[in-house]
Amino acid sequence: MARNGSDDATRRDLQEVDAIEGLLAYAQTRSRWSRAAVGSVREAVRRSRALAGADPGRHTPLLARSLRAAAWLMLKRGRPGEALPPAAEAVALTRPAGGAPLVVCLVCLGDVYRALRRYDEAAAAHREAETTARADPG
Repeated sequence: MARNGSDDATRRDLQEVDAIEGLLAYAQTRSRWSRAAVGSVREAVRRSRALAGADPGRHTPLLARSLRAAAWLMLKRGRPGEALPPAAEAVALTRPAGGAPLVVCLVCLGDVYRALRRYDEAAAAHREAETTARADPG
């Protein structure tokens, strides 16, 4: 007899997390010009957004990582305007917890601002990243 319980839900979540991690890893192996990379990252964002909607406390970091991957990819493709929304959202999602995830997202956001020639905002994001990193060395 099949048993449906909390273990089954956890197993499904873990399988989905593994699938999203696979999409992000696949995107990193492709050329920045690859449509497959863009599609893979977009799918990772879509799927991680669904997971984070169902269980924000558990899956928001994965959504932030997916958004950051999308921002980096758009930045590498020379499309900083398209990189700004996911980079800013990733910072907003990681700001409450702080730490290393926030530092990496702030650096990404600063790089996007620099590419957009918004130098004051880029410097502010990089300064905040440095301050956050010094406050949380571990």
